[in-house]
Amino acid sequence: MSTLSQRTRTWLASNSAEPSSESDTGKEQDQPQPDIVHDAQLKFKHQAKLFDTQKHKMKKERRFFVKARFLFPLGILLGILLGFILIQPSDLQDIHSNLLLLMEEYDVSLKIPDIDLSRVELEWKRFRSNIPEVWKLNNDGREFQAGEAMKARGLTAHYPIVLVPGIVSTGLESWSTSPDYRAFFREKLWGGFNMVTQVTFNRDRWISAMMLDPVTGLDPPGAKIRAAEGIGAASSFMTGYWIWSKVVENLAVVNYDTNNLHLAPYDWRLSMWNLEERDGYFSKLKSTIEWFKKRQGKKTVIAAHSMGSTVMLVSDLLDAHFKWVESPEHGGGGPDWVENHIESYITIAGTHLGVAKAMAAFLSGEMKDTVQMNPAGAYVLERFFSRKERQKLFCSWAGSASMWIKGGTDVWGDASWAPDDEPGSSHTHGELIAFRQAPVPLSAHGITPSIEQTKNMTADEASTWILERTPSTFQKMLWNNYSFGIERDEEVLKKNALDPRKWSNPLEVQLPNAPSMKIICVYGHGKETERSYWYAHGPHDYDESFAEVEHSTCTDPTDKCDHTRRPPLDMSFSRTSWIDSDYTHETTTPKVRNGVKMGEGDGTVSLLSLGAMCVEGWKRPRWNPGGINVTTVELPHQPVPNIPRGGANTSDHVDILGSTGLNELIIKVASGVGHEVEDHFVSRIREYARRVRWD
Repeated sequence: MSTLSQRTRTWLASNSAEPSSESDTGKEQDQPQPDIVHDAQLKFKHQAKLFDTQKHKMKKERRFFVKARFLFPLGILLGILLGFILIQPSDLQDIHSNLLLLMEEYDVSLKIPDIDLSRVELEWKRFRSNIPEVWKLNNDGREFQAGEAMKARGLTAHYPIVLVPGIVSTGLESWSTSPDYRAFFREKLWGGFNMVTQVTFNRDRWISAMMLDPVTGLDPPGAKIRAAEGIGAASSFMTGYWIWSKVVENLAVVNYDTNNLHLAPYDWRLSMWNLEERDGYFSKLKSTIEWFKKRQGKKTVIAAHSMGSTVMLVSDLLDAHFKWVESPEHGGGGPDWVENHIESYITIAGTHLGVAKAMAAFLSGEMKDTVQMNPAGAYVLERFFSRKERQKLFCSWAGSASMWIKGGTDVWGDASWAPDDEPGSSHTHGELIAFRQAPVPLSAHGITPSIEQTKNMTADEASTWILERTPSTFQKMLWNNYSFGIERDEEVLKKNALDPRKWSNPLEVQLPNAPSMKIICVYGHGKETERSYWYAHGPHDYDESFAEVEHSTCTDPTDKCDHTRRPPLDMSFSRTSWIDSDYTHETTTPKVRNGVKMGEGDGTVSLLSLGAMCVEGWKRPRWNPGGINVTTVELPHQPVPNIPRGGANTSDHVDILGSTGLNELIIKVASGVGHEVEDHFVSRIREYARRVRWD
């Protein structure tokens, strides 16, 4: 009311101050002045009452859940909830040291008194013990159950077992004492909450530490990253997100411990050659398996997950190990080493023939997980960690290139056909990368599409096209370490046993001559998986990835660092390309979601890569001369909606490690009743595999 009164007085004053003409003077004298003031005051009082009434009504109608008195307590509650999910009681004692480390990093000089948090830790333990297990991400009530069921049958540890993690599963920690990286010393830069802290507050330094030298494929100057050691290296990615811990828990129930159980972590960024060259990985693993044989007199069971099945046998990394130990020029184990030391090899969700999402990552730094984010999340990701930055990081990690798709059009199809095309498909998966023939809306990228169209590409054509858009150092690394074709000549296959570039491709090398060894392929099915892509492109633009990286040196004196040809006119320009996230078509076959054509698989690896070698390729003497028995077990993806990671019957690519079916299978094989494991199919993989052009 005070504001309205002031406005009234101001209005009256301004009117009374105005000079009036002589003709108006008489009229003003005829009309009483107090009546005008009174009418004006009544009018403004009425407006003020209306305003107050509307304001009160709006306050009254404001919903309770948008008020501060509701949101503030809700924030506290959510913070506590995240606390008991993610923070372990032992973490409380580390708060003081972590805070001091953070202050030192940012040159904050503030003395913090020592505080005894033991009482808080005790109360935190008691609080967590009252939370229902099913609500916890790290513990969901199924701990030890598979092991208890097997123990009730009288099963116990028989063969020693080695667990091999997949890509990005092993934690990586810094050992550099360089002033630039000293604050990271013995801290995990991959895995754990320290990684989140560094990526958030020290992003550029974290990227420079994690990126490998593009020429040597080893540590860049000043940085020194090594794989964490022990079972804890890959038990959990971070507190609250388990990886191998369920398998370890259930094996412990049937009497496994560090004397007969070994987890073999590795730096998954390195190529297979550099894994041995820098870390002696295969030498150490060979010694561990020989020690098991000498101490216990029994062969070893190997269980490898995802890319780990490429680090071990004949899928991408797996054959590299067996070939290495048998080679007289490397491991020196001889042609019978595998036969004498390996009982069974369990490949879990193995990336045997490559992964489509790896191709997209190398090309544009994208995959299904990034393009299907909501717009706000996609914007934050792009601003914080752009596609170009992600691509540059991926292209420095030679190990991830082992997941490049293998077999070309013979395995993945051509412009008119693919082995895993569904009946009535409107577009074939054989075109790994396709472009819509009409101009596409590119508003999200702020680019007007070019009239020029790029033709759709098969696996072979896409591989060449992607390589042309990667740095020359990456192209050379790929050529020196990998091969992605298919070899049908048995004599050439025998010679390939001496060529390390072929070892990671099961289509170009033979399985070891180990007739008594068993291979068990186990993987999930029933979760939509990215299989091929719709891409969009814009005009030619400057691309710094084509520029040679500074400070890179050649270690081979005969190598003059002559890389592949540069773009036209020797200019660092390329045509920008990205997954056409504007395109979604849920009713077509195959289904298209944000530019990703969905197929069958476990959510990460397509069905062809998971099972084709197991049900068909390794059944042929050409690639399996020793006649190794290969069993395939498919686990249907049947998650429980109200359990965060799906529960006992999930078959997601990572979460399968916690499934009851897989844990029971591992225990059966390790405890000596592997003969109970039989073929089990829930997909059409046998039909798809027969369509592959093996011959």
